[in-house]
Amino acid sequence: MGKVGLCVRKGWETWGQAGDFCSVSSVLAMAALWEDVLYNELVIREAASLAVDAALLGGMLMRTEEEPNASDVVNYAPFTLLPSAVPSALFEQAYAVQQDFNLLVDAISQNKEFLECTLANTIKVDDFTARLFRIYTQVLEEGLAQSVFLGINRSDYMFDRGADGTLALKQIEINTIAASFGGLTSRTLAVHRQVLKTLGKSEEASHLPPNNPSKGLALGIAKAWELYGSQSAVVMFLVEEVQRNIFDQRCVENELWNRNIRVIRKQFRDVFEQGSLDDARRLYIDGQEVAVVYYREGYVPQNYNLQNWEARLLLERSRAVKCPDIATQLAGTKKVQQELSRPGTLERLLPGHAESVARIRATFAGLYSLDLGEEGDKMAATAIADPDWFVLKPQREGGGNNLYGEELRQVLEKIKDSPERTSYILMDKIKPQPSKNYLLRAHTPLKVSECISELGIFGVYVRQGKEMVMNKSAGHLLRTKAVEHADGGVAAGVAVLDTPYLV
Repeated sequence: MGKVGLCVRKGWETWGQAGDFCSVSSVLAMAALWEDVLYNELVIREAASLAVDAALLGGMLMRTEEEPNASDVVNYAPFTLLPSAVPSALFEQAYAVQQDFNLLVDAISQNKEFLECTLANTIKVDDFTARLFRIYTQVLEEGLAQSVFLGINRSDYMFDRGADGTLALKQIEINTIAASFGGLTSRTLAVHRQVLKTLGKSEEASHLPPNNPSKGLALGIAKAWELYGSQSAVVMFLVEEVQRNIFDQRCVENELWNRNIRVIRKQFRDVFEQGSLDDARRLYIDGQEVAVVYYREGYVPQNYNLQNWEARLLLERSRAVKCPDIATQLAGTKKVQQELSRPGTLERLLPGHAESVARIRATFAGLYSLDLGEEGDKMAATAIADPDWFVLKPQREGGGNNLYGEELRQVLEKIKDSPERTSYILMDKIKPQPSKNYLLRAHTPLKVSECISELGIFGVYVRQGKEMVMNKSAGHLLRTKAVEHADGGVAAGVAVLDTPYLV
């Protein structure tokens, strides 16, 4: 169990050939994994103690809630004691489709007509998306100064259990801005290898798939910096005021320093106070020319006040490579995700890429519009009648925003006849196969939990003008949470970091 053939595609490890579903035997293997040690209290307690020390020793760190902007006192990032079972066929499928999703996001970002048409109703009722869209149109009207484009995204999936017991890979969302935990998940693998070895499972430890998103993300940033063409220019990490997750970012930052690329960390406030453009629209912050702006904030309304919106406009008008530029951020909205599921849409966006279209479409769950009209009326009524079959998703990133069950029903009842409903989409609720694990969190009792997992694949691409010069998958992120938590990720305090064990 867990042995799979390694193949190499364009310099990155992927695992075997893409599949479409996994068998009932794989489901049973997932449910039974680690049962020989799972309920041995003495063994588990010793393994947990070692695991925490290994996490601290290996730099799997977060700042504390009490002191989120200081590193004087830190703790380990929450993680599972044991790696979680992931069907190898679905893991392979997720990797195989990532370059296709990179192409798709890039194509959407260049398609003004598609973005205008898709978001037309959303921007009437969602002020945040409308403000982003206004900057997008203003920059296009002025003319793009930016000629190099860098995309770092993460496509997130769950394993949906069908009526026949088989599992299928279904996309939850694609994150096109501030996709996090590529750094810390690069450190999680070594911890789980150590845990398995101490449990007498060295053979199993040797079969955990390799993973280093830190390096992959940095390669993309470094290529964009190189193509910008100024050795003295810096990479700017645009960061939030509260920086609990700084070590995740430092992992990527250190990879850039190792390539002799200078990194500065600034907030929107700094850009507003210190930022300027010269006649060629080169961006300067406090006198330093900026080649690449890597957003680790700017994805939720709370990130913005009037000054911050001004700063965002300045950045978008500049020649600097933005990761993402505002068009790519709009490409990651939930409304775009829903529109992509309509028949013929993928074919129009990716003409001549029939195989890519098929791979992408195979990952889609049911996605439904709530626009005003007969189609939206019908879907609203269906979801109100059977709320447990759906998820109600607003145009927001960052986790913890989706609505389920009775809460979904109450919100839809309230807005069913209002234009406000067009700021949401509906998605089929995925029914994953639970498994047992221990979720290790500081100051939390050790207990076995019934858990579900979400697999993310990082993608990196760089385009210069019309030429795609890099298109890669850059590693994976497995997050696991107790079944009672419907929504939310690691940063939201719900999910924990994990490592896939392929079955």
